[in-house]
Amino acid sequence: MTPVKTPESVRAKPDAICVAAVEAAREAAIAEAGAAQIGEHLGHLVEGERLVTHYFASTHSGYRGWRWAVTVTRASRAKTITVNEVVMLPGDEAIVAPEWVPWSERVQPGDLRPGDLFPTLPDDPRLEPGFTDTGAPDDVLAVVEELGLGRERVLSQDGREDAAERWFAGDFGPGSAIAQAVPYKCNSCGYWIRLNDSLGQAFGACANEMAPGEGRIVAYDYGCGAHSDVVIDSPDHPSTEHAFDTTGYDELAMETVGETDVVREEADEADAVQVEVEAAAEPSSDDEVQATTAEEIDAEATENY
Repeated sequence: MTPVKTPESVRAKPDAICVAAVEAAREAAIAEAGAAQIGEHLGHLVEGERLVTHYFASTHSGYRGWRWAVTVTRASRAKTITVNEVVMLPGDEAIVAPEWVPWSERVQPGDLRPGDLFPTLPDDPRLEPGFTDTGAPDDVLAVVEELGLGRERVLSQDGREDAAERWFAGDFGPGSAIAQAVPYKCNSCGYWIRLNDSLGQAFGACANEMAPGEGRIVAYDYGCGAHSDVVIDSPDHPSTEHAFDTTGYDELAMETVGETDVVREEADEADAVQVEVEAAAEPSSDDEVQATTAEEIDAEATENY
């Protein structure tokens, strides 16, 4: 089958009557917005055969950079123009609103605040219907409840794979910098709690308050320096009891500023008096010592009698 070739668009020639209809276009803009909102003529654009758009500046303070567009046309062989439409369009420097995005795409992780409700789409591929048949036997319902299937909707296979990929590539996956810096892995840590789910084959929760992943989902082969098997030989700590040196003593020279000489003189005088007293009390010979002793014996005997 031979494709049909589309003819190229022919560039329309400016229509002299439509190009000259500036005042007619201005009056149409004034009738739409008022004379105070219409500024100077900014030029025209040939849209097609006998179809021209005239542009006027907008003087409204809230629409700086915008312009009024008045499109005029003329019927074949007619000598008068007809106003086709009057609209306001943004210019190159106009402040415009960002491109509209549906709310379901605007909301990002972390945007949910207390009191906010985030509805789930009916056709969310991450979810699938759960087992809610109330007519099942009690033993079946017990198993269903234990497996966590007794809910209106549960994670689908797509939802599990999406969560696994997100967790695996996140800050608590095996590729993170902290996991690459240590040889210890979470699967052998005593603080690691394996998920009671099919995702438990690769993920668990950390229960070590000293670890960066505490209270978070961490990968099977994630790791950090707070692993339960990390053991460091601690050095012997010095005794906290006071130690006393009983083998010697130190002489401390305590001097008072300004009174050193006076204290030394008083000490020397006291030593000299002590020497004189001791010298006077000593006997001059052994005979004197013996005589004194005999007299003391007689006196003691007389008292006893």
